[in-house]
Amino acid sequence: MTATTSAAPGYRARRTLPLRVEARRQLLRRRTLVIAALLTALPFVLVAAFAIGGDPGTRNTGRISLMATATASGGNFAATALFVSAGFLLVVPVALFCGDTVASEASWSSLRYLLAAPVPRARLLLSKLTVGLVFSAAAMLLLPLVALAVGTAAYGWGPLQLPTGGTLAPDDAALRLAVVTGYVFVSQLVTAALAFWLSTVTDAPLGAVGGAVGLTIVGNVLDQVTALGGWRAVLPAHWQYAWADALQPQLEWSGMLQGASVSVSYALVLTALAFRGFARKDVVS
Repeated sequence: MTATTSAAPGYRARRTLPLRVEARRQLLRRRTLVIAALLTALPFVLVAAFAIGGDPGTRNTGRISLMATATASGGNFAATALFVSAGFLLVVPVALFCGDTVASEASWSSLRYLLAAPVPRARLLLSKLTVGLVFSAAAMLLLPLVALAVGTAAYGWGPLQLPTGGTLAPDDAALRLAVVTGYVFVSQLVTAALAFWLSTVTDAPLGAVGGAVGLTIVGNVLDQVTALGGWRAVLPAHWQYAWADALQPQLEWSGMLQGASVSVSYALVLTALAFRGFARKDVVS
C-alpha cells in the first residue's frame, strides 16, 4: 500500500514569505537606516571638503580629470561622488544587504522555524535574494540622486564637463549618469552573489559580509598586478571603472558590455551554488 501526502488545506508555497513582508523586515532594521544615513551624508561631506580645501580645479596641473571638474556643475559633482565611492563604499551595502540576509536568520535561530512554517527553501532564498538586490539597487540610486541634488544646490545645474574634454548638455548628462549608475549596480552583482552564497554556508552574518568585502578587495589588488597580463580581464575588478566610457563625447559600450558579461557570469555561478548547497544543507539553527 502506497502512502500519499498532501499539503494542508489552503497552503500555497508561492504565498509563503511574501516579498512585502521580507522587505518590511529589512527596511526597519537598524543597519538599513545606518547605510541610508551614510550614503545621504557623503555628498554633504564632499561639499564641505571642497569648501575647506578650495576648488579642486585650481590644483590641476593641465590634465583634466573627473575630480578636477567636481565643482563645475551638479552633474559633475554626482559623477565624482560615484567615482570616489564605487571602488569600496558601495561594496559595503551590497555585501550587507545580500550577505546578512540568510546568515542572520541562522544566527537568531529562526531559520529552521521559517523552513518549518513551511517556507520552501528555494522560495526563502529567492525572496531574500530579491529583496537584497532591491535594497542594493536603492543604495546605488540614493547616492547619485542625493549628490545631484546637493551638487546642483551648491554649484548650479549646468553642462557636464567631460574628463576627455568637451561638455554634455544637462539633459544628456542626466542620461549618461543613469547609464553610469546602472553599470555600477551590474558590476556589483558579483559581490552580491558572493555575499549571498557565503550567507547560505555560514551562520555568522559578519563572516558572510566580511568575506564578500575581503574577497572583493583581493580582486582589486590582483587587478593591480600587471604581471598577470591578460588574465586580469577575467577579474570583475578589472572592469569596475568601465563606466568612464559613458563620460565621453561619444558613448562607448564595448568596455561596459565586457564588464557586465563578466559580472553576470560570476553572479549566476555563485547564485546557483547558493541554491544548490542550501537545498542539501542540514539546517539546525
